[in-house]
Amino acid sequence: MKPVASALIAAVLLAALPAAAQQTSDLVSKTAFRVCADPANRPMSAEDGSGFENRIADLFAADLGLPLEYTWFPMATGFIRRTLAENRCDVVIGYAQGDELVLNTNHYYTSAYVLIVKTDGPLAGVTALSDPALQGKRIGVVAGSAPATHMVRHRLMPLAKGYDLFVDRRYQDPSGDMLADLEAGEIDAAILWGPIGGPMVKSGHPGLKATPLLAEAGQPRMFYRITMGVRQGEKAWSRKLNSLIRRDQGKIDAILDDAGVPLLDDMGTGLKDLTP
Repeated sequence: MKPVASALIAAVLLAALPAAAQQTSDLVSKTAFRVCADPANRPMSAEDGSGFENRIADLFAADLGLPLEYTWFPMATGFIRRTLAENRCDVVIGYAQGDELVLNTNHYYTSAYVLIVKTDGPLAGVTALSDPALQGKRIGVVAGSAPATHMVRHRLMPLAKGYDLFVDRRYQDPSGDMLADLEAGEIDAAILWGPIGGPMVKSGHPGLKATPLLAEAGQPRMFYRITMGVRQGEKAWSRKLNSLIRRDQGKIDAILDDAGVPLLDDMGTGLKDLTP
């Protein structure tokens, strides 16, 4: 079916619904701030409340004067369908901008993939995958992630070690395994999404350093803007969250910076200026 025809049919079906059914914002709870989250997606979210997304959820619940309630589900295939779409919760605290499964709020931070190496090792000064120092090195990378394409471009894949992307993190920890392999010398460097790798290095791996990969040319891009995700059509709720993001941006930045998340400017070209 052509896109235009599909859009027309959708419009006709929407017009045929009762007005109350079109007001999807009515699904948003008035008695609790209901968050959809992975119970074991550290350092972002955790059932014990220790993740930096948990801290942001705490902040917003306090702003709204509502108790915080979680719906826990592994962040894998079916996450949105089994949580937000089933009206079991009203917001996903961290969601990449542009995903059609949700309505995105304004972004509240921008981050990038990081190269992680030993602080006192021969790769400590590397800032780009094009650096000749990486040739002949074994690099850990999440299979199917954006950095893998750049590694192919720079002929770094033949010796690479892949780690799974879609796992139930209650039982598997590919990011932790990657850093353990780096410390053990099984790999020479690791590439992780910054909001995962940065906090992990800061909190539990003092002998490692994480460097944002800001100089990678071509596609896919290595930085992403992170939003909150709500149900499609819930524009009033999205605007409410946007208002809270604007008001609390300084507090959000402080939470992310304290956690070790590398924060970039909106264009992903440099580190964000956090000067008050």
